[in-house]
Amino acid sequence: MPHYTMPDGEQLFVREYGQGEPILVLSGLGMQSWQWHPFLFAQRKNFKFIIPDWRGFGGSKNCKIPELDTISSHWRDIECLVNQLPVERITVIAYSMGATTTMHGLKYGNFASKIKHYLHIDQTPKISVDDDWQYGLYGKRHAEFLAILEDISKVLAPNLSTPFAQHLNRQDRQQLINAWLRFIDLQNSNPYALSAFRFAYNQPLLQKLMLPSQSVAYLYWYIQNYLNHKEDYRDALADLVAPTTFFTGKQSILYSAQGQNLIANRLANAEQVIFQKSGHTPLLTEPLKFKREISKFLRKSNTA
Repeated sequence: MPHYTMPDGEQLFVREYGQGEPILVLSGLGMQSWQWHPFLFAQRKNFKFIIPDWRGFGGSKNCKIPELDTISSHWRDIECLVNQLPVERITVIAYSMGATTTMHGLKYGNFASKIKHYLHIDQTPKISVDDDWQYGLYGKRHAEFLAILEDISKVLAPNLSTPFAQHLNRQDRQQLINAWLRFIDLQNSNPYALSAFRFAYNQPLLQKLMLPSQSVAYLYWYIQNYLNHKEDYRDALADLVAPTTFFTGKQSILYSAQGQNLIANRLANAEQVIFQKSGHTPLLTEPLKFKREISKFLRKSNTA
């Protein structure tokens, strides 16, 4: 499993396996590269999968936090990685934050010229919500979402010298958990699931398994991304000429399927796969269909 040197000298961990057509896979926030195995590993005889761990996670957890904002940093890392690969063009699978990173590259880094085929999994081209775009993160509840993040940020900001969340003093740790539970409530309407989350987050031994990152500094860095991200990638994505497939969760609370439909319909060479029973995580809620549709996408990318 190689590490690739980034522009700031840090070593980004990139999981690679398989042979054949190279496929760059960009994960969502909190994911690690091994979590793609159930959907990709069986295809390793036909494709070479290249799956980086984002800074702060998995094999890249010890990379230092750059001065750049999260998405700009992620794009700089991916641009550097792609430039080190022995390919002119590459097929890209991008989910959630990985898709945002891809769109940032389309807008600012000429990434379109490098993309052979593109799979865009449940992400909006504009995270913020305003009069011009109602389909950002959490839609009509976007302001409520930002207020929760502000509360989390206020707990983390004076504790950036504390290495891990479990090392916070009892009061700050409880404030963090309470705010995070409000965030869970925002995205999950199942009362039984919410009760289970509340129980788990209030167990000291389970808390460190439940947050997306235990690093206080990294958690703060990612929170700032959502508080301050104002980019609009609609035109950059609509201009992509590479064959594109959209996976959209019909029930997505985070990113309205209607907004995803609007942007998919703007592309000249795109198709959309709807996951009727899924929200933002079709790989968890409809894993068999997700694996089947991933396989279809890979076959098309290998034959075109």
